[in-house]
Amino acid sequence: MKRSATAAAAVALVFVAAGCGANANQGGSSQGDGTAKDTLVAAYSEGGKTLNPAEANDVTSDTFVVAAYDQLVTYDRTTTDGKPTAKTDKIVPMLAESWKASDDAKSYTFTLRQGIKFEDGSPLDSDDVVKSFDFIKKSSSASFLYGMAGIDTVKAIDPQTVQIDLKAPNHLFLQILPMYSFSIINIDKVNAEGGAKWLDTHTAGSGPYRLTKWDPATEAVLDRNDTYWGEKPALRKINTKFIGEASNRVQLLTKGEVDLALEVPAKDVDSLSKQSGVTIDSRASNKVLFFGMNNAVKPFDNPKVRQAISYAIPYDKLISDVMKGQASPMRSSVASSTPGFSDAGYVYSHDLDKAKALLAEAGYPDGFSFDFTLGSGFDDWSDDAVLIQAELAKIGVKMNINKMARAQFLEALATKKVQSYITRWTSFVNDPGYHLGLLLTSDGTSNYANFHNPEVDRLWKQASTETDQNVRNDLYGKAQEIINTQAPWAYLYEYNIVVAEREGVQGYTSYPDGIIRFFQLSNKG
Repeated sequence: MKRSATAAAAVALVFVAAGCGANANQGGSSQGDGTAKDTLVAAYSEGGKTLNPAEANDVTSDTFVVAAYDQLVTYDRTTTDGKPTAKTDKIVPMLAESWKASDDAKSYTFTLRQGIKFEDGSPLDSDDVVKSFDFIKKSSSASFLYGMAGIDTVKAIDPQTVQIDLKAPNHLFLQILPMYSFSIINIDKVNAEGGAKWLDTHTAGSGPYRLTKWDPATEAVLDRNDTYWGEKPALRKINTKFIGEASNRVQLLTKGEVDLALEVPAKDVDSLSKQSGVTIDSRASNKVLFFGMNNAVKPFDNPKVRQAISYAIPYDKLISDVMKGQASPMRSSVASSTPGFSDAGYVYSHDLDKAKALLAEAGYPDGFSFDFTLGSGFDDWSDDAVLIQAELAKIGVKMNINKMARAQFLEALATKKVQSYITRWTSFVNDPGYHLGLLLTSDGTSNYANFHNPEVDRLWKQASTETDQNVRNDLYGKAQEIINTQAPWAYLYEYNIVVAEREGVQGYTSYPDGIIRFFQLSNKG
């Protein structure tokens, strides 16, 4: 469990943040060597749904928000195995050049940089921060993050100083602030143009790019903001093409018609990596896939049944046959790359004899039948379901697969009445408190498996206000051990994030949220 000293930011210490690390927008390679291109063409599977930072909730929308907006602080970067990687447990300056916490860790005072302007040329000051946080608080989507951060009040002390008071010490506060949801918005501009509806289709930020064209059905164009306060991005223009068929994205990349492609199917990674002029960046992530069982519904209300299912999963086949090696084993409810991860209590392997014995102990010696809901949109999910169905049949368990369109599936999950399902999850804040709080505490809004354990709830609440990182991780570790033993989910795998690039594209940094920061890229191709 690797944590930096700066991650102890919740402790009541003074941070002279200007000295903590480089501005994350200082990432792209410099232009001007005579060979670099000043444009990049990227292929995404879909065109996004909104440009409102507080309501954005898909990768494309989030990418545009990150390009056009700044936040008070951001995540540091480091190098892992020679590749740039986000260091999310270290928070560094962005719009705020420094900050300090009060002795009781309940109040943070941020000092803004001088001379920052929004993309329309109007100055950005502390009043804009206060208005933006009020906008976030009232939003339908990001408001839950506002609550998770424990924010009580936000006030402007002077034009360059903002004070944020918390309801209680909260170690997630500084880790949540870098999220795109906490972008600083030119609210006066938004109000003048008609309000939040206008913001759905326009940008009003201070970021390194301006969105100059956006047709969610076809393409979007980002132009460099030449009045940006930070280091000038190497790329002058980003053309983003929206191409639903993965095979078409792959084909355009091999032809050199796009420079970068996302969401490359696992089955295509090996052949694509052998194409001339193409490089594959495949890295472990905190995106996990699990087989959820509704703990409030028979027979999954019995932990022995859930454990039996966990022993029947053909783990190796899922990773080798379905994911073609572009995934790794999942051994806790928290991803192994998350600081605070613990696999204590995890004992499962593919063992059908053990699964049968547990079913007999649970009172199901002849097995049972159950309904499994399969959402559309991801080939690996359907392949996984077929393999799992076949293994369960060997222990007398009949799994009835009911297919649903993606939107219908998400609606069904939200009812928390689905008997079993497969779903994936990425924790944008790479911390057990964020992850477990949403997914596996009794009040978790995404606890679709209806897992309720009073001791897990108690440990999570205690950890949420614990300022000592080692103590906090110990509490989260104990919670994970209980969850691993109780098996509300069968853990399937941790995804690799795969980005396919033309040779010459440089600067890609892997973040837990999977969002590409265009300002960090250059194109030597």
